This record gives sequence, structure tokens and C-alpha cells, in this order.
Amino acid sequence: MLKLLEKLGYESLYLLEVTGRMGIFLFSCLGRVLAPPYKLNPVIRQIHFIGSRSVFVILFTGTFTGMVLALQGYYTLRKFGSEGLLGSAVALSLLRELGPVLTALMVIGRAGSAITAEVGIMRNSEQIDALECMAIDPYKYLIAPKFVAGLIAMPLLTFIFDVVGIFGGWAVGVGLLDINQGTFFQSMYKAVAWQDINMGIIKALIFGLLMIWICSVKGYFLHLDRSGGFGAEGVSRTTTSAVVLSSVSILVWDYLISAIML
Repeated sequence: MLKLLEKLGYESLYLLEVTGRMGIFLFSCLGRVLAPPYKLNPVIRQIHFIGSRSVFVILFTGTFTGMVLALQGYYTLRKFGSEGLLGSAVALSLLRELGPVLTALMVIGRAGSAITAEVGIMRNSEQIDALECMAIDPYKYLIAPKFVAGLIAMPLLTFIFDVVGIFGGWAVGVGLLDINQGTFFQSMYKAVAWQDINMGIIKALIFGLLMIWICSVKGYFLHLDRSGGFGAEGVSRTTTSAVVLSSVSILVWDYLISAIML
């Protein structure tokens, strides 16, 4: 019984330590983002890495997501004689839920894992310690540009996902299932409101913040993570942990935001 209580206390203290460390890291990074000097080149490089290099996978995923939404939605709506509402069903599903969530999950898999590995290897090879020895703030130099780029790139990628998803749904609905084109877009025009678009934007911003925060902090404190450690194996474990935690956080916050805004 005493060993059980001891283990419970140890786990609780460790959880509090990790939570506090992550909170201090977040506020430190956000403070560095707002503090001068403001350098544009590092931010542009990170936007290119997080945003531009993710465009292909977003285009591919968005197109087929819209197509399968239209296909499944058509056979569901046909049971109620409401095939004309297919356009609104596709648009609302993408704008409110699938667009921000699937974009975030794709970017986590492509860019988030790379950010964790990059920062983790820098910690592993003592490059972050070297920055501190040269009086260069690692938060400002290394992490802050990633936060700014994530907050800019994620909403833009979500917009791209939504647009190509809607046209993928249009291609299947109009071209394959013979839905009237005017009916498809008219139902979408009547159903979609600014509130739906705002929900997608807010989700994209929060998901971008969560992705950069979790993936960066996991790599930055690689040496303090008991499941990580030094070496190639430690980097791989920490990267896997960051991707899993980021993905789960996206799904949890998706529900919370939807519950608040609906």
C-alpha cells in the first residue's frame, strides 16, 4: 500500500513538474514574440517550411476529403429526399470541423514531427547550450519564429483545404452524382454563415499554437523527459510522443471550441 501511494505521489509530482515546465515555456515564447527586435527572415523561412511545403499534402487530402464527403452525404441525404442540400452539408462539414482538424493533423505529421526532431537534436548535440553561452536567447532565436509562422500558416492552409474540399465535393456531386450545379452552390450560399467561417479560423489559430507549443517544448526539454533521453532513440521516442500528444490535444480542443461556439 505504501509503495502504491509512493508511486502515485511520484507520478503526481512529475505531472505537475511537466505541466509547469510547459506553461513557463509557452509564456516565455509568447513574450519573446512580442519583444523587439523583430526579424522577418526567420519567420519567412519557417512559413515556407510549415506552410509552403505542406501545400501539396493539403491539396491532396482536401480534395479527397471533399469527394468522400459528397459521396457519403449523397447516399445519406437521398434517404430523406434532400439531395439538394448536399452543397451545404459538404461546406459546413469542412468549414466547421474537418478543414481545421485534418489540416492540423496533416501538418503535425509533416512539420510538427520535424520541429521536434530538429529542436531535440539541437538539445542532444548541445547547440542550444552553445547559444546560451554566446548570450543568444534560444527562445527568441529558435522558437519564436516558429510560433509566428504557425499562427500565420495554419489558417491559410485551412482555407486551402476548405476550398479544394468544396470543389472536390462539387466534382463528385455535380459530375458523378448528377446534382444540379445551381442547387449545389445555392444551398451552400444559404446555409453558410460568418459564424461558421469564424469557427474555422479560431480553430486553425488555436491548433497552430498547440502544434508549435507541444512539438517545440518536447524537443527543447528532451533531456528532462524520462521517456526520451539522449541519443537517436531518445529523439525518436520524443518525436513520437510529441505527435501523439499534439494530435490528441487537437481533438480535445476541437470538441471544447465547438461546445463553446455552437
